[in-house]
Amino acid sequence: MIAVRIHVGKEDMLLAACDEDLIGKEFREGRMRLRVSEEFYMGELVSEETLAERLRSVSVINLVGERAVAVAVEQGLVDPECVLIIDGIKHAQAVKL
Repeated sequence: MIAVRIHVGKEDMLLAACDEDLIGKEFREGRMRLRVSEEFYMGELVSEETLAERLRSVSVINLVGERAVAVAVEQGLVDPECVLIIDGIKHAQAVKL
């Protein structure tokens, strides 16, 4: 399953999603640090299909993990060449214009 939380701002909606097993972990590589906090990412657990649907309704996405990032790549929202890998964990961000 994938943990998903939507953060609503004044002008944008941000979807934060990560593979469930990464919640609460921190990854470091060189100067990069990725903290997968429950407060930011955990809202509900959904399938890849539901994540794909939710990605269409937001303007900003923040994704961590193999499964979460793969859904955005499959949907054409993230270029696979732009995916960061931090300590072996995939991370991607995108803004829809």
